[in-house]
Amino acid sequence: MQRVACADGATASAARSLHGVLQGAPWRLDIPATWNGELVMLAHGYEPKGAPRQEPMAANDATAALTAAGFAVAQSAYSTQGWAVADAITDTERLRQHVLTQLPGLHRTWLLGFSMGGAVTLATLERSPHGYHGGVALCGANLPGERLATDLLTTLVAFDYFFGKGDSLPHGGLLAAETAALPQAALYQGIATALQGDADAAALLATRLQVQPDALAGTISLHALVLHELIERAGGMPVGNIGMRYSGFGDDAAFNTGVARVHAAPAAQRYVRGPLALTGAPQRPVALQFNNDDPTIVPRMQAVYPQLAARAGAAAQLQLLPTVGEGHCGFTGAQVLQALQSVRGSATPAPPQRARAALR
Repeated sequence: MQRVACADGATASAARSLHGVLQGAPWRLDIPATWNGELVMLAHGYEPKGAPRQEPMAANDATAALTAAGFAVAQSAYSTQGWAVADAITDTERLRQHVLTQLPGLHRTWLLGFSMGGAVTLATLERSPHGYHGGVALCGANLPGERLATDLLTTLVAFDYFFGKGDSLPHGGLLAAETAALPQAALYQGIATALQGDADAAALLATRLQVQPDALAGTISLHALVLHELIERAGGMPVGNIGMRYSGFGDDAAFNTGVARVHAAPAAQRYVRGPLALTGAPQRPVALQFNNDDPTIVPRMQAVYPQLAARAGAAAQLQLLPTVGEGHCGFTGAQVLQALQSVRGSATPAPPQRARAALR
């Protein structure tokens, strides 16, 4: 299904905002009055399942700074919510092809992703870079799906090892199906209540997970939400920890003896190794930038993609920009523009783009 509307009073010489729906994915396109001939495809981050959506689709906070600098900005809300990386890749490409018909004279296109959108950016530039001159992943969850799911599983089994005997959460702990059914607020409160029962264990867990103690409950609840969503999308547990040796949890011998062990379901494992895979070899220049004291994308996660790129022999395609701001995705409009300019300066010119056949 496709709907297109133009803001009231818009003319060819005025700023324009178009919006619509492409195969279940709401989208918008903002074109400044003085367009520089370039397009930014903006990939937003994680949106919890069930979160209300504004109609028409609201612009990302970075949109105003980008359009003020002359860029047209297109963004998809994605056809599904949750950890929707695979859908977001398809929906963003479908929108890019549609936008080509709206922007005659387009000569360069960039992909800009925030948080989960970082994985969308990198996967696109690895697998189907034909429409882009480069990309930026800001505060990005730049991990292959299997690596991400393994990290999330570690968080959940560690929490259950230290706090699973309390009564603030369903029996069976964070991996239980009953826990997956909890509303987000109830899940967070149950985790926060459990953490209050053992301050020493909570401090140890915060150190191991590389987050501040006051952010620990939020980080753990997010990890639980995302892993259960991956389980649902994959049709089973996508990773396992049989035979894994953990460290950094105090008495490591006791932890490895007592921690819960789970098997990966082979079909689910193929999901995280397929649609959610990353190789570290983008085919276009890409810049990565993170924030200081980010409780969501912590240092161990930030290091993953540069390591992949080095092993793939693609480090020359990667710029790792200095950390700025605070928290998760704490970028000003000026910082977003500066990150984009760093990639624009390294990209090679290309001929004008033409519309490709629509995705089916």
